[in-house]
Amino acid sequence: MNLSNLKSPFKKKRKRVGRGHASGHGKTAGRGTKGQKARGKVKVGFEGGQTPLTSRVPKRGFKNVNRVEYQVLNVDALNRFEDDSVIDLDVLRKHNLCKRKLPLKILGDGELKRKLTVRAHAFSKKAKEKIEKMGGKCETSIRME
Repeated sequence: MNLSNLKSPFKKKRKRVGRGHASGHGKTAGRGTKGQKARGKVKVGFEGGQTPLTSRVPKRGFKNVNRVEYQVLNVDALNRFEDDSVIDLDVLRKHNLCKRKLPLKILGDGELKRKLTVRAHAFSKKAKEKIEKMGGKCETSIRME
């Protein structure tokens, strides 16, 4: 016996219905007896002619499918770094300031006391002002992950 001929213990055999009594799924093939579901196809969500739940529930609002969700970080969190350092996603992850695998946006809450070069996917106007006021740079050329 070697690794090439081991079988996975998690692979489950496909249920073969309608293949005789001995299979355990013969005769009615697991569909019960009589009725619409036993005889043919029924659309998903069909409720026997009653108005379906999806139609009965009121619809509200709008969901933008193109919305980009950011993980956010305020400028006051950047004070822990030394002057003239370059801050990007890797550095922030190393210091446990970014954990999620989402694009990063820097927000302008708090005071910045350092001159930094910050690389992020997006900046708020206030954050950009504060970073540039201290003599730093805002770079948005990194790609989305």
